[in-house]
Amino acid sequence: MTTLEKLAATIAARKGADPDTSWTAKLLFKGPEKCAEKFGEEAVEAIIEAVKGDRARLTSEAADVLYHLLVMLASRDVPLSEVLNELERREGTSGIAEKAGR
Repeated sequence: MTTLEKLAATIAARKGADPDTSWTAKLLFKGPEKCAEKFGEEAVEAIIEAVKGDRARLTSEAADVLYHLLVMLASRDVPLSEVLNELERREGTSGIAEKAGR
């Protein structure tokens, strides 16, 4: 099991937890819209660090982005496995060709 898969499993396990005892449960309790908002905030922070060129800060913000992406997916009952399957389906396909096929 990869680190992302472990994190996704932890997030799934927290889905029904008491929001007072878990940050993940608190986010999920607030609903998909709040989870999407937090993902967007973290994505913007990662963009800022990428523009600044601070490698360590970008790494930290990228980790936050991945975490909040997984929380957002969990809030809509989309398992990481479905996203990984979609990436696998696209493997070997030109990005230009993939976009043209949409």
